[in-house]
Amino acid sequence: MKFAIIEFPGSNCDHDCHYAITGALGHQAEYVWYQENSLAGFDIVILPGGFSYGDYLRAGAIARFSPVMDAVTKFANEGGPVLGICNGFQILTEAGLLPGALMRNVSMKFVCKNIYIKTETSDSFLTHDIDKGEVLGVPVAHMEGRYVADQNTLESLEDDDRVLFRYCDPSGQPSDKTNPNGSIDNIAGVVSAGRNVAGMMPHPERVCEEIIGGVDGLKIFQSMISYLATV
Repeated sequence: MKFAIIEFPGSNCDHDCHYAITGALGHQAEYVWYQENSLAGFDIVILPGGFSYGDYLRAGAIARFSPVMDAVTKFANEGGPVLGICNGFQILTEAGLLPGALMRNVSMKFVCKNIYIKTETSDSFLTHDIDKGEVLGVPVAHMEGRYVADQNTLESLEDDDRVLFRYCDPSGQPSDKTNPNGSIDNIAGVVSAGRNVAGMMPHPERVCEEIIGGVDGLKIFQSMISYLATV
């Protein structure tokens, strides 16, 4: 499998993603600069975390207009799997490839800590090999991580089984206390109507080796690889 890791001015989790794919899993990955206009030859596209364009205007608002996003949109519209992590999630919502928006944390502070997320569906390329209800330990690091959406969108996400993860405690119970940013319904990740574009605020690439705190993030990358092997 060959992964494209999109680099914007201000990306800072691109190398973490590259190592998770190549060092931890032994698959191919290449960096794709924001000025490129083609994603030919790639199987999966990742928009990593960071502070694209310094988060000016709002997180992801300028990156959404980068030349490479035309290629990302084309790739997604043709059914290719696209994952946005943290700032990547913000960019995908700004581009209209995912519903809702990411707003300032309710605390109005940058949040960086280890949290837990409950897997809400196995019906996505991101959670293909993860059991529904399984709890993963992953870190978050963001200022604009509060997921919001109108009522119709929320109902559609629930009815279509498109909520990927919810913030929870180690036993899988969501609550205000376990919600690091105030996201509505504790939503930590969603998938598109076509089920091939996914976004999540937590950072799976930061928990891919025991020496750095755990391997729960590997389950997400392995799921993507396993999913592609079936299509």
